[in-house]
Amino acid sequence: MPETKTVRGAFTLAEILSQPQCWTDCLQYVKGTGQLSAACEHVSNQSELLFVGCGSSYYLASVAAASWTAITGRHARAVPASELLLYPDLVLPKAKDVAPVVISRSGKTTEAVKAAEYLEKARNLHTLAVTCAENDLLRREASAALVLAPADEASTVMTRSFSSILLALQLLATSVADQPTLADALHGLARLAGPCLTALRPRMEDFVQKHHFTDYVFLGQGPFYGLAREAMLKVTEMSASYTQVFNTLEFRHGPKAIVGADVLVTFLISETGYEAEVDVLEEIKGLAATTLVVTNAADSRVRAAADLLVELKLDVPEPVRLAAFTFAGQLLGYYTGMKKGLNPDHPPHLSRVVVLEEGTSEETSQHATI
Repeated sequence: MPETKTVRGAFTLAEILSQPQCWTDCLQYVKGTGQLSAACEHVSNQSELLFVGCGSSYYLASVAAASWTAITGRHARAVPASELLLYPDLVLPKAKDVAPVVISRSGKTTEAVKAAEYLEKARNLHTLAVTCAENDLLRREASAALVLAPADEASTVMTRSFSSILLALQLLATSVADQPTLADALHGLARLAGPCLTALRPRMEDFVQKHHFTDYVFLGQGPFYGLAREAMLKVTEMSASYTQVFNTLEFRHGPKAIVGADVLVTFLISETGYEAEVDVLEEIKGLAATTLVVTNAADSRVRAAADLLVELKLDVPEPVRLAAFTFAGQLLGYYTGMKKGLNPDHPPHLSRVVVLEEGTSEETSQHATI
């Protein structure tokens, strides 16, 4: 039998497009296996949650922390695993009633595993591991786990695993806060968001083919800042392009000096900060930037200032919509990489997991997203 060759980028595209179905499968999986109830019991009595990750998992942690506070009203924050390991007394000066949540798609990322080990053994903090791997190192170090096996991926770059883990952590927040209406909305998001993703795919492919950019800027506020950072990373990883990220209103305080027609400025516009963020959009469009806008509902101002408008029109509360805001950055990164002749499944210099050699700072692999 002749060897079958995989089409360039096939895994990544399939995983991006599979997200709505994957969301449904994952939420049913964590509930049906009893993992959701066990995780809820694990974190429900803690006054603060500390979300920990590396790369995409860290950006995911920041969105999850914002979602946790929005849904439960309890304090939550996110830190990179490296920050916890290098500056533990700054991250946890007086750790009491803290529930750490360590995120790693593979469950093998060295810094994530070491963070869980430190939290459990040095700080006596019972840790929740969140992963997509059934058997992994992270779960062995943690006291409890959420394992989203249906969200695991063949490609290097996190796409459906990012959005699926986010939804699972949001569902956990609704369980802790006893918010059944929000839980129902999370379960229903796949049905609403699926058509958005299907419609966006050809539009993004056409947009990328028609434009050439030397710089990509991503802007967001609140939980959307973490999503902007993740979009930035998707374009960096899949297309090896130069990218930057800022809080939306901070962009006018110096960084806007880079704006030009060959700079794509992507705005993730929230409902909460809509008016202020649209003011920045109009200001930047007036400087001849090319603009991509992702928002739930656009008015005439946004329509006039957006070169590509992604209007989600999701009839759910703002925290529930967050996962769908990942689509545009993922497809932008994918089609830009394909246009440049790269393979988004296997970006240059990257692998699925960062594993550090014991006792050294040398990396045996160089991927920093999981």
